[in-house]
Amino acid sequence: MHGAGNDYIYINTLLYNIDDPSELARLWSDRHKSIGSDGLVLIGRSPIPEADFSMRIFNADGSEAMMCGNACRCIGKYLYEKGLADKTEIRLLTPSGLKVLMLKLTSTSIVETVTVDMGEPVFDNEVQFSPTKKMLPEGIFVSMGNPHYVIFTDDVDAVNDKGRELENHPAFPERVNIEFAEMRPDGIRVRVWERGSGITMACGTGACAVAVAALKTRRAGRTSRIIMDGGTLDVEWREQDNHVYLTGPAEFVYEGEIEINSK
Repeated sequence: MHGAGNDYIYINTLLYNIDDPSELARLWSDRHKSIGSDGLVLIGRSPIPEADFSMRIFNADGSEAMMCGNACRCIGKYLYEKGLADKTEIRLLTPSGLKVLMLKLTSTSIVETVTVDMGEPVFDNEVQFSPTKKMLPEGIFVSMGNPHYVIFTDDVDAVNDKGRELENHPAFPERVNIEFAEMRPDGIRVRVWERGSGITMACGTGACAVAVAALKTRRAGRTSRIIMDGGTLDVEWREQDNHVYLTGPAEFVYEGEIEINSK
């Protein structure tokens, strides 16, 4: 499935047990020698009654991520259209906490878009990271369940050359996601370097981080249209509850089977 081009392999662990998701994410995400994806997402039962289902996500390099807005939307579509959920509000437990998915249906009960309550943003004065900032470009640090560094620029393509270096900058000992963002009349043009995956077509938490950073620096209002390589996402940072809401499409690409060889 993909959300605005941010594509992951989804496994329903209610049906299939996965023993080593980190290694499988690394092997299966290879776009030349395997399935190809930005990573692996596991859909599972929730261990707590407050949530309906759970999610784990692994980047293409095998590292486990804390949160992915695009994956949340895809899971909402999967659960509803596969008959695992019969309601249009689903509570999903992620490593960064409980997220609420709100599904918008077509007249034929197909999930058209999903809105995710991403919670409250956290800024750099509330997040501990190394004070080593030498030669770090001016930007805004925003955590949306995972860490982002947003750089406003008139050259978003520079992320191709700078992304890896900034992801691994000493200022971010746990590494960081990088967004290069340009203010345009039709929205905010964003290109993303994701921690553990490199350049991706879109990033849901990254879109939220950019919208928050744009409002924080008075570049935009409470709602933003985020234009990424793979599509457009809508983000609202609501004043009423200080939560960020991410809205966008989710799509099935194909379904298949793969044999896991025992070692």
